[in-house]
Amino acid sequence: MFKLDQIRFLGDNLRRPECVLTTSNGRIYCSNWDGGVSIIEKNGQQFSILAQTTDFELKPNGICLLENGDFLIAHLGNKDGGVYRLAPDGLLTTFLIELDGDPLPPTNYVHLDFQGRIWITVSTRTKPRADAYRSNIQDGFIILWENGTAKIVADNLGYTNECIVSPDGRFLYVNETFSRRLSRFTVLENGDLTDKTTIATFGRGIYPDGLVFDQENSFWITSIVSNQVIKVSADGKTQETMLIDVDTDHLTWVEDAFLTHSMGRPHLDNVKSQVLQNISSLAFGGDDHKTLYLGCLLGHQVATLSQDNAGLAPSHWHFTGPSAPNL
Repeated sequence: MFKLDQIRFLGDNLRRPECVLTTSNGRIYCSNWDGGVSIIEKNGQQFSILAQTTDFELKPNGICLLENGDFLIAHLGNKDGGVYRLAPDGLLTTFLIELDGDPLPPTNYVHLDFQGRIWITVSTRTKPRADAYRSNIQDGFIILWENGTAKIVADNLGYTNECIVSPDGRFLYVNETFSRRLSRFTVLENGDLTDKTTIATFGRGIYPDGLVFDQENSFWITSIVSNQVIKVSADGKTQETMLIDVDTDHLTWVEDAFLTHSMGRPHLDNVKSQVLQNISSLAFGGDDHKTLYLGCLLGHQVATLSQDNAGLAPSHWHFTGPSAPNL
């Protein structure tokens, strides 16, 4: 298990860097709650691309880098959601904000697979969404966007969070945060999801959020609240806590609320820990893919540590991203 003193921090005054991405040029991208994306260069310099709009307040949660340097951003508004496209010059356009005539609820995550398909997760239809921090609510769903057409391909999920598709495109994996499980679907030729299988279930204090592969096809998962990184074997039979930073009494307080179906915003909006600030996502980076980067809900930097496990390069690994301003 990694030690907390191995952790270093990157970035300065980041705004809710919930989602973190890495690319082969050494860049780190993270969501910016002020309405865009923050970029940390390999030399440590940073800049942000913010939506140039005065009539709409974009609240980025998951972000996705496209090959042309644009971003797809999952909008986690208080009441509204959808996915927006942000260009390097700050131009914001709608990508998908309604489906079958209904506006999308607050939207969690957006993922580009190796086949060029876009997968979008909506955690819950419940309003307010904090009322869905329950094990008995299963109203999240997954959308597939392909060739200009969008459709719901999986429904009735237990607070849908990050998802990832295997490099061959055959399987989609998704974290169901408040059902405490990692699920797998078979991806049919038309993109529909079928044969739902539980790969792993998680116990006390684990609320799975971020999700990536390593080069051994194991899963690396973050847990909100407990500030954990868990490594799950490819078959789901083995779980190993790689990192944890949590106050026992605080976790007990949250766990009691979860078990009595009374968990709410205060249980996510507060953290008691030594260094980590409610980690939410993770990405492997570095020339050898052995540097781990951690996004978070409550901090203002990206945590990073070097270790011996090599991550699988994501679909956007060789994208160069937008040009940097003269810093």
